[in-house]
Amino acid sequence: MIVGGDKSGPVADPNIVPLIDVLLVLIIIFMVITPKAPTGLPAIVPQSAPPPSTPAPRDPGTIVVQVMQGGQLMINREHTDWNALGPRLADIFKQRAVKVAFVKGASEIPFSQVARAVDIMRGAGIEHVGFLTPQAMSGQ
Repeated sequence: MIVGGDKSGPVADPNIVPLIDVLLVLIIIFMVITPKAPTGLPAIVPQSAPPPSTPAPRDPGTIVVQVMQGGQLMINREHTDWNALGPRLADIFKQRAVKVAFVKGASEIPFSQVARAVDIMRGAGIEHVGFLTPQAMSGQ
């Protein structure tokens, strides 16, 4: 309290410096204690069910072009000739998203006939052509 000689009389000014010191100490204490406070029990939040997905359309089967002795051709079990091979394969694969086929050649025929079949297959739009060998077929 300040007692002065002016007209207004005594003036009361509280000293707040010690209050600010106490407040700063409390803030520091809470800052140190807060990270060490328990956070509670871990809980698993329920998730919503995923939306049902439509299965990808499946190809009806694997296409195998067989080159047999005498220049005979088969697409799976269907007999065909060299002139009809390209259009028939293009017709089979026009609705398919994955364009993969296999070629199987008899061991007695020259490789040039197998290469000719592969060339026709690539011309019909088949992107990937695999070869079936007797070792690959023995695993079936």
